[in-house]
Amino acid sequence: MSNSKINSEALLYHQFPTPGKIQVVPTKKHATQKDLSLAYSPGVAEPCLAIEKNPDDAYKYTSKGNLVAVISNGTAVLGLGDIGALAGKPVMEGKGLLFKIFADIDVFDIEVDTKDVEQFIQTVKNIAPTFGGINLEDIKAPEAFEIERRLKEELDIPVMHDDQHGTAIISAAALKNAVEITGKDISKVNIVINGAGAAAISCSRLYLALGADRNNMVMCDSKGVIRKDAENLTEQKAEFATDKNLRTLEEAVEGADVFIGLSIADVFTPKMLLSMANDPIVFAMANPNPEIEYDVAVATRKDVIMATGRSDHPNQVNNVLGFPFIFRGALDVRATKINEEMKIAAVHALANLAKEPVPEQVNITYGEKHIQFGKEYIIPKPFDHRLIIEIPPAVAKAAMESGVAKQPISDFEAYRDALADRLGTSSKLMRMLTSRAKANPKSVVFAEADHLNVLKAAQIVLEDGIGKPILLGDKEIIKELMRELNFDADVEIIDPKSDEERERRHRFAQIYWEKRKRKGTSLLDAKKWMRERNYFAAMMVNEGEADALVTGYSRSYPSVAKPIIELIGKSEGVEKVAATNIMMTARGPMFFSDTAFNINPTEADLVQITRMTDRVMRIFDIEPNLAMLSYSNFGSAKFESPSKSSNAVAYLHKHFPEIIVDGEIQADFALDMESRDEKFPFSKLQNKKVNGLIFPDLNSANISYKLIRRLNNIETIGPVVMGLKKPVHILQLGCSVDEIVNMVCVAVVDAQENIKKQDYFTTFEG
Repeated sequence: MSNSKINSEALLYHQFPTPGKIQVVPTKKHATQKDLSLAYSPGVAEPCLAIEKNPDDAYKYTSKGNLVAVISNGTAVLGLGDIGALAGKPVMEGKGLLFKIFADIDVFDIEVDTKDVEQFIQTVKNIAPTFGGINLEDIKAPEAFEIERRLKEELDIPVMHDDQHGTAIISAAALKNAVEITGKDISKVNIVINGAGAAAISCSRLYLALGADRNNMVMCDSKGVIRKDAENLTEQKAEFATDKNLRTLEEAVEGADVFIGLSIADVFTPKMLLSMANDPIVFAMANPNPEIEYDVAVATRKDVIMATGRSDHPNQVNNVLGFPFIFRGALDVRATKINEEMKIAAVHALANLAKEPVPEQVNITYGEKHIQFGKEYIIPKPFDHRLIIEIPPAVAKAAMESGVAKQPISDFEAYRDALADRLGTSSKLMRMLTSRAKANPKSVVFAEADHLNVLKAAQIVLEDGIGKPILLGDKEIIKELMRELNFDADVEIIDPKSDEERERRHRFAQIYWEKRKRKGTSLLDAKKWMRERNYFAAMMVNEGEADALVTGYSRSYPSVAKPIIELIGKSEGVEKVAATNIMMTARGPMFFSDTAFNINPTEADLVQITRMTDRVMRIFDIEPNLAMLSYSNFGSAKFESPSKSSNAVAYLHKHFPEIIVDGEIQADFALDMESRDEKFPFSKLQNKKVNGLIFPDLNSANISYKLIRRLNNIETIGPVVMGLKKPVHILQLGCSVDEIVNMVCVAVVDAQENIKKQDYFTTFEG
């Protein structure tokens, strides 16, 4: 994707649908006058008086305990430099977004319009009572050192300048593992640090805490090696000045074991890399372009262990591995500061996690077959779901042991469970699906490519590497829309009605007629239907000329579904096609089945719907816990509808005991584990968090998912068609671009899995 394209999309992303990236959401009821009287006057006086008597009660009655301020004066924003407080606000909002999605920490971003150190410190001190922690961001050195030092001394809440310590913690964990892999001793390795800003100083200090020897460290700035005989050194540079007979970076790296780059692009040359010791460790962390490109480094030396700040190469040194989880642990024990012990604990926890077996979900998310500890995996991946259950407990324990925790944790197993529950898995599911699709993209027919939203989705699918679009429709219309979108890629465009498609159209018609001639279809009808895009597209998939199909954007679901089922056909053993909708709820993805096909399913249909839902959830790497819904609970009403659900469950328990399903059960009990387990302790769902709902009929399923979607404004994927021979998925009429892209991800993954679907289902025998 071109830079101009990225720049344009970035501006649109930040502007729509609502300017900015974060918002404030009420956490209490506020619908009635009584609610408001409790939220504000007169009820609010009670917590105010309680906090006046005991300031610690602020953690009990306000959001302080889970609220961090991201504060900057905009003097060192990313690679943009001193752009000012206001211009830096998008970065601070972005930091807030990362805090929330990775560690469920709320954030206010604060932009302070002053370069005066004392004014900045006083401003932060004056607003500090609002917050449980302070994350300093994008403040230039050397002022950043003094600001952080003073605030840490003068405030009783955690304060951390992430530009310094985040990079230090992540790179220290990577260095610890890299040194171990090479079989070297950290106390003996020679380390060259190129860069002398806040991050470089903090990294160097943490490496010393990890066991590195100051005598083996050489620091360089833009003028070369920082020497003790240099004039006008800052206090921080003087701390790492050397008296070795070295003056240039090139001289410094000769024979060195480790190069740490925190400077600018392309300053570390292949010649310098070749001069290093055996098994060199190179962390080129300048962003967005490293001191030496990854591909250049690994081509220059096969024995190099290479890390960068980029996500498109192994070993990304990314601060998001640290700050959300460090603050999470600090907040959860109400630490008065983030000290060296807590930072070192985070280093060891990160380093140790990289040595643990990597969950399959992480492999799938990153499109890898088998990630394992070694030269190309020395630190965990940012989307590893284990980070939130490993790093905060380590930080919390260190805070307790070092005496800065005001609210120690007594049950760490319960704490780990609470951490796991903090984050739903909806966004992780979509990331996993997208990454899995990218790992082996398939050709996808877009049957309605002459609609702008469909074409936009096709463009994203192609540019993001999710799939290979085949566009159906009027060529001139499609090309004109592509010009509007600046979509200039070389993609296949097919107009089924055109003369150039006559031969293929007739071939498809002949094949279709041979299959349907004894079911009332004439050859003339078949030829006529093949001029229609859905028929033509379905035949492309049937004949292996495309891997998958998405359609339905411009037509009602039933009008699309009927011909698709006729042309594609059902998988072996499937009596009825069904659909499931994936609802991205606050509690994680919820699968609703059947939302589109079976008006009044029989017992046999419910069995098959349950089995298909179970299989689809497993394809998405989700362990299914299914509830068969009804207005009745386990035989409390003796009528036809609950009885068929109960009978279906009994059959599943007998013949497919590996499927975790129970019912019939009311929806509230299905979703409320505590109440369900207390009232129905015999249930197979005991201690299970239900994530799949099997509805007794189409009415209840379709109404439920549409109500929840609109009332809660949540993202959905689906309906995902289950039971077809080939990967064909039908869009909701007029759905959004994002929903189309999500469905394409499903279609591509379905195509990847298609070969495994054969012979999975058997007919229900009653």
